[in-house]
Amino acid sequence: MEQFDFEAELWLYPGKGGWHFVTLPQDIAVQIRFAAEPTKTGWGSQAVLARAGRTEWTTSIFPDKSSGSFLLPLKAEVRRKENLTTGQTVKVALMLTRA
Repeated sequence: MEQFDFEAELWLYPGKGGWHFVTLPQDIAVQIRFAAEPTKTGWGSQAVLARAGRTEWTTSIFPDKSSGSFLLPLKAEVRRKENLTTGQTVKVALMLTRA
């Protein structure tokens, strides 16, 4: 299973609920689009195993029209365990999984 490693800034969505995300770099997004084509959903989301620091979790990445990339949500539990705050650069590893 291919692993995609990158660094990205943690940001807070300005809408109700305030989810935290990182936006995948464009080069990683292109590779994932190619690798995920056979398993992507109708919405274009892709199931992944994500890791930040020592914390691993299963989630999905979601296509983002404004950036032309994917968004990875970082739930509160992950941010708390890894001491992550908005504006911080996060090292991430992703592996595609089957939904």
